Amino acid sequence: MNITEEFQTDPNSIYTKKGVPLGIEKFGPVDDDVIKHLERTGREILKAYGPDKLGYIFTLHNNGDGGFGISSYLKGYELDTAADSVFINFQMDGDDLIFVTELELFNKLKKANVNTVLQSENAGDDGSLSIYAMQKKIPYINVEVQHGHVDENLRLIEIAIKALQEVYPKIKQKATK
Repeated sequence: MNITEEFQTDPNSIYTKKGVPLGIEKFGPVDDDVIKHLERTGREILKAYGPDKLGYIFTLHNNGDGGFGISSYLKGYELDTAADSVFINFQMDGDDLIFVTELELFNKLKKANVNTVLQSENAGDDGSLSIYAMQKKIPYINVEVQHGHVDENLRLIEIAIKALQEVYPKIKQKATK
């Protein structure tokens, strides 16, 4: 008789040792072999990102209409403890935002008048890539837009790249070599 067990996790909870079991636990039982496998997977993904070589992590995510967005980080909402600062441009769709781990990037993006969230240094270790980046002191930018907002996605990517290059000019020099 062949018995198969199924496990589930949040794919963004595999980047820290503490976060891996927490991600699995959200959906069911935790298994040591599954933890080891997910830790290896997280390390392989990090190799692909190459933050040691690049000096930063830049990610892109999509969300749905009205579910997750800039308001999720406001006081009294589900992710309020994850954010240190939130800047809202009320002319933008609340589902479109840039999430960063560095104050200088936050300030630069705020000046660009785009929805921006600065991760709190006290954010809980949920295993996410942004927590990993903050722990390792690697600048992290996530452009998050509503699925289908292609033009806004491209606009925010350009703004985020410009901010990254202005705040970290050595990164721009690396990219042009």
